[in-house]
Amino acid sequence: MSSKSNILSEFELFRGNGGGIEAWFSDDIPDTVIDVLNNCEKHPISCEVLNQLLILSHEAGMSHGFFEFYFQYDPHADGASWYDPKKLPEFDPQFISSTEIKSLKHLKWGLRRFYMDALLCFGNIRQAYRNLRNLQYKEDIRAITRRSAFDTEQMKKRGNGLPLEQIARDDRYLIAEIACKTYDPADVNLPSLTEFMKERFKQQISAGKKVMTVRDLVSSVPQQDKYTMDQLSFSLDEVLDRQIQTEDEIANAIDPIHAKFQTARERALKNTKLYLSMISDLDIYVATSMRRRDDFRAMAEFCSSVFQAPNLQDLKLRYFDPTRSAAVGHEDKGLIECLMVKCAKVLIYNAGTSDSFGKDVEAAMALSLGKPVVFFCDQLPRGNFYRAVHPLSRLINFSNGVPVGAIVTENQLHVTELISRIFRNEMELELRKKSGDYFLLVEQLTDSTIRLQTDDLLLRETFWNYYNPSPSVAH
Repeated sequence: MSSKSNILSEFELFRGNGGGIEAWFSDDIPDTVIDVLNNCEKHPISCEVLNQLLILSHEAGMSHGFFEFYFQYDPHADGASWYDPKKLPEFDPQFISSTEIKSLKHLKWGLRRFYMDALLCFGNIRQAYRNLRNLQYKEDIRAITRRSAFDTEQMKKRGNGLPLEQIARDDRYLIAEIACKTYDPADVNLPSLTEFMKERFKQQISAGKKVMTVRDLVSSVPQQDKYTMDQLSFSLDEVLDRQIQTEDEIANAIDPIHAKFQTARERALKNTKLYLSMISDLDIYVATSMRRRDDFRAMAEFCSSVFQAPNLQDLKLRYFDPTRSAAVGHEDKGLIECLMVKCAKVLIYNAGTSDSFGKDVEAAMALSLGKPVVFFCDQLPRGNFYRAVHPLSRLINFSNGVPVGAIVTENQLHVTELISRIFRNEMELELRKKSGDYFLLVEQLTDSTIRLQTDDLLLRETFWNYYNPSPSVAH
């Protein structure tokens, strides 16, 4: 294999169809460039020489600030990078503070970093180079990459917030809107639940039944009655199998639940106020759907297991637990949740047992705001669907056109680890190609694509020309 073929093979990852920097390692690369690259271990490449190589290859050169940032400097040490460049494959400690490129591995390390930052912050490699190459100081580029990082130390220094009201896990289903409609209906003309069920009991007695369960009474409710069968099945879940022989036993079954509802709802409404009071400091919004009592139990256990993990305690995370919050009406609930998604730094999507419009919309909003989104689905086939097929797995940041993708996992331990990596700026990312000219940036723990650059030139240039090309960043 010729020297030219060796170089082109070595740098195949950095070849694209967008022209500019992506075309540097094309088949037309000058022999002079090949010779200099092949001899760089004996004759290291300075910024000035690298610029000559780029110009000979019909690409513009770079500033000393760009050269220093990508070939001599570790921004992670200054909290200005969402990933640690020292963990990339080619890294050698001698690269840091080196004044010249000392090897092909050194050149690949700098190029890999730039391509990753370009996908993270711009969504377009060629345009990222155009924007960054003329910045005179490494601090100018650091100011851009810093926007994709979190201030971990500041998070650790935060004081503790006001404590939330406690709600027993087995009672949290009572904060659901369907339970509110059952135990505290807006229509004051509706009979109370106890009186309604007593009337159902009388009808069953008149029909000849002597002994029945609450479930039997619920099953006897016509579909278009004042209380629906689904509504009653949810709200009376814990007593559905209780036997009823007298009207008093109906009150004995329902009244204690009504009392627990009032306590749980009052505390959930207070918690919502507390969540609103921390809105400017909210770290994580948890999106899910809960349609059964067991869903509330599972979600409460999920939040407890994830956020009480030892490796997260020093971050003092502020997170929204959907099993501990309620609103006066569904209109206010929608406004509150939209505000939380907008203000939270990260969204966790718990797929639960069923799909729902609500949590899908919340995940779409977060992705469209450029926020990190973690999809958790503990069922492998559905997890693969979310990772590879679901339309929410690839969206764009509406503010700048950067393509963004969700991080998808079937492992709950991964959720905790991902939260830690996200907020500690320890993301482990890999630059890949889907095909010859289609670039991907992949989160390694879950093999999820979080950024991409399509090989469709018309689509890519349309996005870039439509959105503001000024430097901007999306997580």
